[in-house]
Amino acid sequence: MQKTVHKDGLALSDDILMKVEKPARYIGHEYNAVIKDKENVKIRFAMCFPDVYEIGMSHLGIQILYDMMNRLEDVWCERVYSPWVDLDRIMRQNQIPLFALESQDAVREFDFLGITIQYEMCYTNILQILDLSGIALTAVDRSEDDPIVIGGGPCTYNPEPIAEFFDIFYIGEGETRYEELFDLYKRCKHEKKSREEFLYLAGRIPGLYVPRFYRTEYKEDGTIQSFTPVREGLPERILKEIVMDLSDAVYPEAPVVPYIKVTQDRVVLEIQRGCIRGCRFCQAGQLYRPVRERDVEVLKRYAVKMLESSGHEEISLSSLSSSDYSKLPELIDFLIEECSRKKINISLPSLRIDSFSLDVMSKVQDIRKSSLTFAPEAGSQRLRDVINKGLTREDILHGATLAFQGGWTRVKLYFMLGLPTETEEDILGIGELSNEIAKVFFDTVPKEERKNGKVQIVTSTSFFIPKPFTPFQWARMCTKEEFLDKAYTTRKGIMSQLNQKSIKYNWHEADVSVLEGVLARGDRRVGQVIRRAYEKGCIFDAWSEYFHYDKWLEAFDECQVSIDFYNTRERSAEEIFPWDFIDCGVTKEFLLREWKKAQNETVSPNCKMQCQGCGASRFGGGICYENKN
Repeated sequence: MQKTVHKDGLALSDDILMKVEKPARYIGHEYNAVIKDKENVKIRFAMCFPDVYEIGMSHLGIQILYDMMNRLEDVWCERVYSPWVDLDRIMRQNQIPLFALESQDAVREFDFLGITIQYEMCYTNILQILDLSGIALTAVDRSEDDPIVIGGGPCTYNPEPIAEFFDIFYIGEGETRYEELFDLYKRCKHEKKSREEFLYLAGRIPGLYVPRFYRTEYKEDGTIQSFTPVREGLPERILKEIVMDLSDAVYPEAPVVPYIKVTQDRVVLEIQRGCIRGCRFCQAGQLYRPVRERDVEVLKRYAVKMLESSGHEEISLSSLSSSDYSKLPELIDFLIEECSRKKINISLPSLRIDSFSLDVMSKVQDIRKSSLTFAPEAGSQRLRDVINKGLTREDILHGATLAFQGGWTRVKLYFMLGLPTETEEDILGIGELSNEIAKVFFDTVPKEERKNGKVQIVTSTSFFIPKPFTPFQWARMCTKEEFLDKAYTTRKGIMSQLNQKSIKYNWHEADVSVLEGVLARGDRRVGQVIRRAYEKGCIFDAWSEYFHYDKWLEAFDECQVSIDFYNTRERSAEEIFPWDFIDCGVTKEFLLREWKKAQNETVSPNCKMQCQGCGASRFGGGICYENKN
């Protein structure tokens, strides 16, 4: 593909930009975007989010790494996103190579292409990015001139289904090893070492996994016999990288501000990493252990600087469980004072619904517009104990009472269907709990104070997917038919309730969940299916209007890969998982203990109440050492 530079310095002509939806996705030069002189740069890094611009621009991780890399004098990090389907078609027809936003240069001219992999349903978009860039899809087919393709993000904790498409995976938090990798790259370039030799040396840097140097052997039944490095000096297990001192870690004080509205159009303040709760279905709760907090004074400083430098009119707190941040009252008091003067909105996700949270929300939200979110996850107390949710029926109903007393009239409830040990009674409990919350409204709010006359309960169910590095990684997953039966039972249960007219029911697509299950727990054999699906035209699988399940089923059939093998069988305690060579900080023994506790309906206390010996204390900090001198 030949690159054409148009008179205004853009990779796309005015004619093309006028033909596509939202041309501002492709022109770059947003406020706070970093432009450098190419002559003074030794390493060019294209940072990619393999989804549409509005989604990718909302991702905090890319903003952090973009800021961190561009602080290095001889490195220029630029951004690239998946072209939407309209531009994708035009680029293929006109042989226009994919380009980075800042310089508008072709991605193939860069030293590195870094792809953040946040969810499994973007896997075909990764191939779209490589294909449009003119980079060979499989790593072993790339030339000396191709960029080094490196993957990061939560999906790299099982990179095997996409292993053949990547040169390197960075396992863990991105702030720690990139400088070391860049120094190695410059040294190898100076010494005229080959791509292969550079990758071998990169594979010796902690946290970096180079798939081409590892071999999987399978047993006759299709399970893994062994997984071993094929060259000496490479680690058999790769320990995740982690930032223990968040307060000193790099953070973007001048985030890039998009021209158009994006999904998260606000300043994001990351207050902590990790979660104390230990929900057994939650992958993030295990991957990001131990809990580490940012100093409240540092957060105050960031809040002021980021609002000033971006002009955003909203600020949001980011964490897995904001209520567990120890200095939350102090931080919120500061933000309320700071933001009310500047007429800036505050968004507070991940709060538990208690009197403190509701008091805060009443100060920062317009009650008439807002809804409150509860995530009971299961319809019965028995099943909430199985998943270690740590939320009782009394907690939920008390929170609802406080909310209705505070003037809220709309409540969103989130549940999962297909959880291990689930019974029909548990499923019917979803409707019963929804009904009880509606009843609380009518019991709590006198008729004359009911502004809209009634309450609206929006009950949503997603389908359970057993993710790697959770206690449920051994569990079987339901088939599409089983999931749909469960959704039908849920709907029937809701329709039988006294307050059914106050309850709206939504459910997730079952076929998407089935595919996500295979991609989450698959091994290298799944890679050929992903490639075949892409060749059949599958991209933007996370977007329901572009998801073609029939094409995916054809791809599995043609590649003779069984969905049931990966999804519907329960694993034995002895089975080697495709991701067992990665050490995420929590031990397999701990996860197995939690799996057995789940089957016995036994609750584990959270990290603040009692240490469960998960293994994360080895990192030498965070909550594991909070009360130790």
